[in-house]
Amino acid sequence: MEEEDTRDYKEPCPQCSEVNWGISDEGKFYCRSCHTVIEKTKDVDESELFVVNAKIQSVSRGLRKAKALERGWEWYICEGFQFILLKQAEALETLGVDPRIKDEVICNFWRRYLQRTQEAYCNRPARKNWQPPEMSQSSAASSDLDSGPEIFSSAFSSDTDGESVSNVSLNLPYSGGYTSASDTEPTSRAASASASSVCSGSVDGTVYRVNKRSRKKMSMPMTLAFCYLSLLWLRESITLSDLLRLVLNRHIPYFNPEQYFPEQTKICWKDNQIFKVQFFPVYREIIKLTHELGVLLDLPCFPSITETCFYHPNVLCMKYLMEVNLPDELHNWTYRVAKKTGLDDVTTLTYDPVRKRARCIPYDIQAVAIIIVALKIVFVLNDDWEWQLSDIASQRNETEGIQPVFDFRNWYETMDLCMKEVQQKLDEERARFSWKSERVIDHGQKVKSMIVKRKQMTKNLLKQFSRLAGTTPDAGNQGPSTFLFNWEEQNTGKISFHGHSLEGITQLGSNLLSGLRTYYWFSCLKNCKNHNICDHWRLYDKTKFPRSYNFVLSLFSLILGVEISIIHQEVGLVEENLFKDLNKKKPKKKAKKSLT
Repeated sequence: MEEEDTRDYKEPCPQCSEVNWGISDEGKFYCRSCHTVIEKTKDVDESELFVVNAKIQSVSRGLRKAKALERGWEWYICEGFQFILLKQAEALETLGVDPRIKDEVICNFWRRYLQRTQEAYCNRPARKNWQPPEMSQSSAASSDLDSGPEIFSSAFSSDTDGESVSNVSLNLPYSGGYTSASDTEPTSRAASASASSVCSGSVDGTVYRVNKRSRKKMSMPMTLAFCYLSLLWLRESITLSDLLRLVLNRHIPYFNPEQYFPEQTKICWKDNQIFKVQFFPVYREIIKLTHELGVLLDLPCFPSITETCFYHPNVLCMKYLMEVNLPDELHNWTYRVAKKTGLDDVTTLTYDPVRKRARCIPYDIQAVAIIIVALKIVFVLNDDWEWQLSDIASQRNETEGIQPVFDFRNWYETMDLCMKEVQQKLDEERARFSWKSERVIDHGQKVKSMIVKRKQMTKNLLKQFSRLAGTTPDAGNQGPSTFLFNWEEQNTGKISFHGHSLEGITQLGSNLLSGLRTYYWFSCLKNCKNHNICDHWRLYDKTKFPRSYNFVLSLFSLILGVEISIIHQEVGLVEENLFKDLNKKKPKKKAKKSLT
């Protein structure tokens, strides 16, 4: 074994110039000829070192006295969620979002939520009615006297007087933020030495899971609703689909949130069940929670969505036209569709939670639906008309060749290949996605040491397998980006259709709807009076629709990360607004009664 460790070291001895090395019991190299000890030591693998240290600890454990078990700091579930919101706000600020999102927007939204749910900023918070059974009144009183380091924000303390209640009720966004840097983490208290057992987890973890008093319980998906509501208030250049993509790529803290908690906060299994994330966030659930949160907080009307705002359909349509590699001239058609349907109106686009029949508009899905309707107007997408136009475009490209005419067939083949590559990459990333946290849940000292050993062994095995495969576990982690496709890169071998022309395929007339009755087909044949109750809008059977239409829906579904049925539903809503004037039946004129 000693020969194998010294085989690769060929340096001569500085004393006698011989190459005859040995390893002492202390792990240092020495010359067997002149017994000179040098500074070089034996290389030890991490896995071997971990096993050796574990053995040494197990042997020496009986030689020393057992340390007194220490209690962690007291903390509440709402304080844990506040800490997660803080980390998410800092991550968004790192990505370039307005710095006011942390101290002026999310902070005030969170305060209003605590007051509405009676968690804080009220005369008697809901959690004050419950006291841990293992702590007596004397120990609770002594714990109040012994204040530990501040790891949570004192702004969310339940000890709030009546004056703060009135201030918070008027504390709308942009009216104030955290008072100091130390307020970015909730207040916690060290437990007293007279307690009978070790503090395991939060104070109100068990009660929080069964308590039904709160109007809307906090959850991990709700933290994303807070983030999106704040982005919407600031009118930032991040849509909900972009936010969820950043979450999936771990640029925003969401999965395994317990690893972001301070070490002094003990987390047990009951807390882990509240904060644990076992599924990827779903678009329709987050946008539903966002609207419910806006109604619960009783927020005023949000800032107006003007033509220069990122959420305006004209801006978003240009963004998604670039990403799906469609001609720039198609933006003229999306502009006219948005104008005709009234979806570019500031009043319609601006979110107002208290307005009657209000909804949180899915701006990205709405923009994609406008593009699909424009494609149906120009190319019909009925598996016949678009291929005839492709033949005409290919003939013109062979004869003229000055400015290429957009060929739908070439675009279909190019995007189909890109879709398969991206889909395979996303499937591999999801297959390698790790749901386990590096932080060990507090199950007791014996169980904790066993879990630490298992985690270390798993990590060592992953490293060894990655070396054999020639890859690293974090090879798929890339920088933050809101695009799946990039058509500006050189030498990709992919055709860019941005500069292609639509001349000869279609012409812009004065009336957008002229002649549409002859060849335009509707995505939904039945009109609904209440889209929130009807279910057939959410059901999508691809066998009943043309392949070209299915392909376009699948493409945008991959880009946005949503179900095809949601995009199909929004397309039906755009078509209903577009053709509502044509579907109105003219009232019959009543015949005048003759006097004779």
